[in-house]
Amino acid sequence: MRKEFWSKSSVAVIGGGSWGTVLAKLAAQNCEQVRLWVRDEDQARAMNSTRSNPTYVKEMTIPENVRTFTDIERVFDQGVQAIIWALPASACRETARRFAPLFHGDEMVLHATKGVEEGSMKRISVILAEELPLARIGVLSGPNLATEIARDEPAATVVASDFLEVVEAGMSLFNTPRFRVYAGDDVIGVEWAGTLKNIYAIAAGALDALEFGWNARALLLTRGLAEMVRFGVAMGAKESTFLGLGGAGDLFATCSSPLSRNYRVGQRLARGEALDPILSELGAVAEGVRTAQIISAFAVERKIPMPITQGVFELIRGTTPVNDVLRMLMQRPVGYDASAELGEFASRRRT
Repeated sequence: MRKEFWSKSSVAVIGGGSWGTVLAKLAAQNCEQVRLWVRDEDQARAMNSTRSNPTYVKEMTIPENVRTFTDIERVFDQGVQAIIWALPASACRETARRFAPLFHGDEMVLHATKGVEEGSMKRISVILAEELPLARIGVLSGPNLATEIARDEPAATVVASDFLEVVEAGMSLFNTPRFRVYAGDDVIGVEWAGTLKNIYAIAAGALDALEFGWNARALLLTRGLAEMVRFGVAMGAKESTFLGLGGAGDLFATCSSPLSRNYRVGQRLARGEALDPILSELGAVAEGVRTAQIISAFAVERKIPMPITQGVFELIRGTTPVNDVLRMLMQRPVGYDASAELGEFASRRRT
């Protein structure tokens, strides 16, 4: 579908956090109307009256053609041509199941969630395909720190789908003079890259709390990327995807910026703070915490060596001080026996 079609269309955004609000602003520059769904009535009222989202991105002005609702039926009233899905991974299945009766089946869905379902390890596109009565689903992911994009700083993202029209729709809806959209076809790779990089952002925050320099950062980024590739390929992704914008690009941005929630979690954990108060004060979801817990267990079960991920898990669960985690990683024997190390880690998880 061409840009002319989308300029006359109505688009729904599900989720009014930082990223959902910024995506609504981007789409509003290229379509006639954006209907943004949030859970909280006070938040919806404030966003409509002040043209800002004071909870998440208060410095950004929300365009006049964006309207915020808590009643999902009003969002779908008179039809929408595309749905932008911007909810935390933990809320995706239940919300999709609840909203499914409102879909006609001819809509397109682009999700912007960087995480997987706990227990099933299913990617978000798989969950949406299982719960929504439609087939045309894609993913939008990249080095997209919402606060920077809210300030109109230059940035780019990747839209991937098995359906060419979904990719074209994403490019038409989100390309702006300051935001560039690249096309992709490796949905598995883009989703896993966006999910896994959050783990290494926690590690990066911890390194910076220890006041290490660029050598340590380079070590983390390169070995973290190697873990991402190893895991992604095992899950059916293309290796090349992890070397692009949605992989290395997202990894570098998230591991280098205190704007990243996962980075801030790692910083505070390394300073000796407990996880629960950190998450409570954060005011938003840090997907890397759940992801590290899920992936570390899965990697052990599948015998996929991911020592940094396992180290982040040790840090998160609060039983191993950051310096002990670092020592464990740095003193791994050269040419180590991966199966022995995985067995040792599995034993620690049970204690």
